[in-house]
Amino acid sequence: MVGPQDIHKLPEILGKIKNKSLLERKIWETDSKLRPEKIYHQQFYQDKQHAFIVISEGCSNFCSYCVVPYVRGGLRHRKPEDILNEIKTAISHGISKVTLLGQNVNAYREAGVNFAKLLEQVNSLAGLKEIGFFTSHPKDAGQDIFKAIRDLEKLAKTLHLPVQSGADRILKLMNRGYTAKDYLALVDSYRKIVKDGKLTTDVIVGFPTETQEEFEETCALFKKVKFNSAYIFKYSSRPGTEAAKICETLKPEEIEKRHKKILDLQRKISKDLRQ
Repeated sequence: MVGPQDIHKLPEILGKIKNKSLLERKIWETDSKLRPEKIYHQQFYQDKQHAFIVISEGCSNFCSYCVVPYVRGGLRHRKPEDILNEIKTAISHGISKVTLLGQNVNAYREAGVNFAKLLEQVNSLAGLKEIGFFTSHPKDAGQDIFKAIRDLEKLAKTLHLPVQSGADRILKLMNRGYTAKDYLALVDSYRKIVKDGKLTTDVIVGFPTETQEEFEETCALFKKVKFNSAYIFKYSSRPGTEAAKICETLKPEEIEKRHKKILDLQRKISKDLRQ
């Protein structure tokens, strides 16, 4: 068993297994709080032109359905100079496009640099042609990021902004920290600032105790916002989370029915937008 913060130990562990010195006991490596910075500078790229760059690890939001804070720990940010050095190295190996990754990228704040400022610094790097980021949380989204999307020439004119539900009671149960009205105001602000910018989202259907009326509220939000695309998930319980403690859950066939309905709705919206 090797935890996410302990993956730097894998070469040594595998070496000991190969030498048959670890075959008589269990391996349990889950103690590290942070990955060492060197883990990000291995100069291995799955794609010759594109690289994923981790800017933060873990999450401190504790959305009630999500296990990430329990298994990956609280939100931690890498130093901006380390992130920029990793990207510079990638550029020197022919990489021209990067995607900045984090469970909550737009919450980035380290050494006086917030996410909008980090985007500016990455945008200024010579040799880089395109920048993307994934994924954002509505509670940390604002005009500074929207303006960065508008103004930075290398930054893709798209925003992934997970809504998860269009019903306020469900959003509260999910511990999302915003209302449907708050979310719609963000969408309005984004579209006023980023003309013709794309907008994508995540949604969970069949959250415990979700009523048919609350599901319809989510459908109504989809019709109003008209996302370019959406990742649509059926609720799945994660042991240890707050949502898993809610006893009243929907029947699988009802969740499947709702999933199909909103999936078909989004397919039609996406088709209409493409046309």
